[in-house]
Amino acid sequence: MKDFAAFIMNPGNLIAGVVAILAFLTFVTLGRSMTSGDQLDKRMKSVANRREELRRLSRQNVGKDGAGGLRQRDEGLAHNVVDRLNLKTLLEDPKVVENLAMAGYRGPKPVSTFYFFRFAMPFVLGAIAAFEMFVVDVGHYSFQIKMLIIVGAFVIGYYAPNIYIKNRATKRRLSIMQAFPDSLDLLLISVEAGMSIETALQKVAAEMGPSSIELAEELSLLVAELSYLPERRQAYDGLARRTGHPGIKSVCTAMVQAEKYGTPLGTALRVMAKENRDMRLSAAEKKAAALPAQLTVPMIVFFLPVLFLVILGPVVLRVTDMQKAKPDAPVINGVSTK
Repeated sequence: MKDFAAFIMNPGNLIAGVVAILAFLTFVTLGRSMTSGDQLDKRMKSVANRREELRRLSRQNVGKDGAGGLRQRDEGLAHNVVDRLNLKTLLEDPKVVENLAMAGYRGPKPVSTFYFFRFAMPFVLGAIAAFEMFVVDVGHYSFQIKMLIIVGAFVIGYYAPNIYIKNRATKRRLSIMQAFPDSLDLLLISVEAGMSIETALQKVAAEMGPSSIELAEELSLLVAELSYLPERRQAYDGLARRTGHPGIKSVCTAMVQAEKYGTPLGTALRVMAKENRDMRLSAAEKKAAALPAQLTVPMIVFFLPVLFLVILGPVVLRVTDMQKAKPDAPVINGVSTK
């Protein structure tokens, strides 16, 4: 065990492992970029299958009490552990379903998986930290420091699932908002050409797939919800909740009001498209304005030392060469004239 721990903690082996992991992640990233079209087709097909399944189940459950057939069922290991330990009550989070939907996870299975990892991760990271402190580095730290590190690992493990979900939701919202103004322009053109809103949304989803798979998936899901939900307002509100962006929320509100009061949908979409373009431009200007302040520390740490080395390096080398080439001073009557 000690030989294995020493092999793992060897700096050369650690560097080789980190390089291997980075190379693997690079290949995975390149592979995902080359297979983005396949992912889009699979997502669109899954949304279409889900829509047909909901339509079929809704027709079968007409006149029946409850809506038992409409919900997905989760009978996996994580669900069993969560139910047996009653983790949904112990680790209750009122916003977990909304946060998972914003990250792209829908249905009961992601909820059970989230609670399972939120329960298991503190013990896993705590066990790894305890093994590191009491087996590998036996006398390197004091007992108080070791216990502090183990407690910190427990805390990190508890909040790690929330951090992961938040990061996924942020990346997903950014991908959607980068392509949303263009999708509004296409939706406006389709509606003014005489298409219905469902057909126009489906057309825009197919066109925006290469730019943003997440936006195409959300628009296709919106079309599916418009076809089976009892009120169309619920479908638009669901899109606003899943994206969590004020621009999309304002567009959904405008579309609901246009259908409720009979106002022209093209006019509302034109105004919303202009507002979202201005919002994207203002966000880009905000990032550009914050760039000089963000570059101050990197310039001081990385650029200025190199600049000083480039400017002063030749001078130092020349002075050193001059000192080496200077002849020794002559000696007169045993006294040096140097």
